Amino acid sequence: MPAIARRAKKATPTRGRASTPQETTPQVDALVREIISRVADKWTMLVLEVLGEHGELRFTRLGELVGGVSQKMLTKTVRQMERDGLIVRTIHPVIPPRVEYKLTRLGGSLGEAFCGVWVWALAHHDEVVGARRAFDTRKTAS
Repeated sequence: MPAIARRAKKATPTRGRASTPQETTPQVDALVREIISRVADKWTMLVLEVLGEHGELRFTRLGELVGGVSQKMLTKTVRQMERDGLIVRTIHPVIPPRVEYKLTRLGGSLGEAFCGVWVWALAHHDEVVGARRAFDTRKTAS
């Protein structure tokens, strides 16, 4: 179980639709859409999870723990996360330079906000698997 989910395991999932603030601005709406599209990117979610679980990591180790990500995609992902203030990149002045990444407070809070996905998946795993089987059975019978 991911560290983010372990931290929220005792959280009670909400029923129904989550409420949004009554008054938002176009700027807030745009930010919400940007953050959702970024976090919906699997690499960002996995980097959040890995750094949340392991703390500060070197680039190569981060890539190993995320698994299946190309160096180019990991570089793009961590740069965007750094730009958004979700992670901090530290360059240690040694030869060769050692670069490490860790979550900021902001990044940690985003990881916690999205831990509900893991809680939901734990609660509804069997239902989703059953629905997929039923769908696949209907598709092959057609």
